[in-house]
Amino acid sequence: MSIFSKLLAFDFLFILLSCILYVLFGQITVRKLRKNPKTKNVLGMEYASGWDIINVASALAMPRRLSRKLEKGPLAYLYANSDLLFENTSKFDRILGAVFYWLFMSSSFVCVLLVLLNYLGVFDG
Repeated sequence: MSIFSKLLAFDFLFILLSCILYVLFGQITVRKLRKNPKTKNVLGMEYASGWDIINVASALAMPRRLSRKLEKGPLAYLYANSDLLFENTSKFDRILGAVFYWLFMSSSFVCVLLVLLNYLGVFDG
């Protein structure tokens, strides 16, 4: 088994864990926010079914200053309203969202980076 295969297999474990957290975060937190009339329409644009889960996780995981800046820009309709989400979520919801979001983003980035490095021939020899 090559070093590339071992690294990719290790990264896929993190991707699998982020998929499990995606489902848990969607069922525990976003489902509750969808039912709440105050937060129902502030979850951001949904490109595909379930995209609002990623919008909510990013709003809870990113620094508040950056979230507020994105929400005031011309593409504000793409992002969830972080102020309302912080008012209507518990500390557990915020931690679950942050863990899911950063694990999902970092494992996806590492996967793309490994494939690119393998394409460039870094793992040959």
